[in-house]
Amino acid sequence: MELQDILNNLQIAQLTPMQEATREAYRENKDLVLLSPTGSGKTLAFLLPLVQALKADVQGVQAVVLVPSRELALQIETVFKSMGTPFKAMSCYGGRPAMEEHRTMKGINPSVIIGTPGRMNDHLRKENINANTVTTLVIDEFDKCLEFGFHDEMAEVIGQLPSLKKRVLLSATDAEEIPQFTGLRDADNSQVSALNPQVSVLNPQLSTLNPQLIKLDFLDPEALAPRLRLHQVVSPEKDKLETLYNLLCMLGHHSTLVFCNYRESVERVTGYLQAKKFPCDMFHGGMEQPDRERALYKFRNGSCAVLISTDLAARGLDIPGIENVVHYHLPVNEEAYTHRNGRTARWEADGNSYLILHAEERIPEYIPGDIETFEFPEVLPKPAKPRWATLYIGKGKKDKLNKIDIVGFLYKKGGMTREDVGQVDVKEHYAFVAVRRSKMKQLLTLIRGEKIKGMKTIFEEAK
Repeated sequence: MELQDILNNLQIAQLTPMQEATREAYRENKDLVLLSPTGSGKTLAFLLPLVQALKADVQGVQAVVLVPSRELALQIETVFKSMGTPFKAMSCYGGRPAMEEHRTMKGINPSVIIGTPGRMNDHLRKENINANTVTTLVIDEFDKCLEFGFHDEMAEVIGQLPSLKKRVLLSATDAEEIPQFTGLRDADNSQVSALNPQVSVLNPQLSTLNPQLIKLDFLDPEALAPRLRLHQVVSPEKDKLETLYNLLCMLGHHSTLVFCNYRESVERVTGYLQAKKFPCDMFHGGMEQPDRERALYKFRNGSCAVLISTDLAARGLDIPGIENVVHYHLPVNEEAYTHRNGRTARWEADGNSYLILHAEERIPEYIPGDIETFEFPEVLPKPAKPRWATLYIGKGKKDKLNKIDIVGFLYKKGGMTREDVGQVDVKEHYAFVAVRRSKMKQLLTLIRGEKIKGMKTIFEEAK
């Protein structure tokens, strides 16, 4: 499939310099390490050359992509499918039956599997995947995989793939060393060919620095600075809840991600805000998968403008348009600070980062000291209600329901117009739709008892 056809399907006019350089480097018969900031388009950077290297005459899985979280697996799967190629891909992760995934594998015969290390090991041990056909391994958010303690599990996965010819590691930070278990043909960083992104990767003088491995380094710590505005918010109390509430009231309906250091803190902050009738949701690794997916979907589609999260949301999630990042707790280190801020001011957009500090806290040395102080007005605005709400529909892809069916139903039976319907996301067994909040009550009244595509189902607002 031609590159331009894929870009047309993705509605992308042109690739970034990083993505172009990655395509060029991928063609070389070498392993590849790509370092690039969060939100810079690494997913597409490796998927494009990977897809174009897949062989139509090979039956079985040709590439395995290891990721640290279910959300990132689903995100990569979505991008892959949006490319519109004839090849199939699927995601595998804990929290759902492995047998159900195995049935899907047998049904679609995927060329690419994206999975978390533990679940990938499960399928490989049971020989649900023919390991002999896998020639390419990608480890996305490699540093995060190590941080999450997947060292042994990743080593076990790689040990079960005997036919690997190419390994690709992607990260938003530069690791001090690449562990030997990755199998990179030269895992000593001191010998890795650090290519200048501004120079073609095909430059023979650079390529021959290391004949086995190419490293592309697009990390530029200064690149974000001009577009990211830093603010410190002084909390008169050690318990910052009231200060956070006041700040969020000031930020209105603008998309805001609030970071806490602990799951218990996420739940406490969310409970406090909701008790004060402030619309928000929470996200952390201890939540059930459906609840995490629902929270992310509502945040993405604008029906919940504020998400309270641990650092789980700082990496690997595709959440466009976040305008504000709030550090309720100071980040544990500079790397965490960088990745949190990386959720906003992405691409060419501007963004804001707010540090809430009480009197005993000091700004860490790695943060610029000349941060402007955010001043509250005498009269605070009331909490802003999101402009959108999320409709839950109890049918999905397994019921042969698609986006066109849903939009047509809402127009015809629900009296909706194009301006009333936002993002539509169809899952396997259900669907979410963003609808204008002011129209939700009327919509539910009009479609109560109606059939969608001849099927009776549940229609309700997702809480």
